[in-house]
Amino acid sequence: MMQDLWKRLPGSAWMQAHPRLTAWIVLALGMVILLAIEARDVGLLPGQWIALIVATVLVAGACIWIITWDDEEDEDAA
Repeated sequence: MMQDLWKRLPGSAWMQAHPRLTAWIVLALGMVILLAIEARDVGLLPGQWIALIVATVLVAGACIWIITWDDEEDEDAA
């Protein structure tokens, strides 16, 4: 039942074809939302917001890259 629901979601084929990019997007989105919630009352300037969001997205990408190191080793061993 869940597999049928998953296959009907828009973009599910792309997500299955690009799992690392999907993980990066999902993690970055969550991290940026948390950043916006936690820093909303700090009084940052627009340039500072942009710099923080760019840095957050890059950190999310680095996290996914590090997490998938083990996947690459498993593919080489198989």
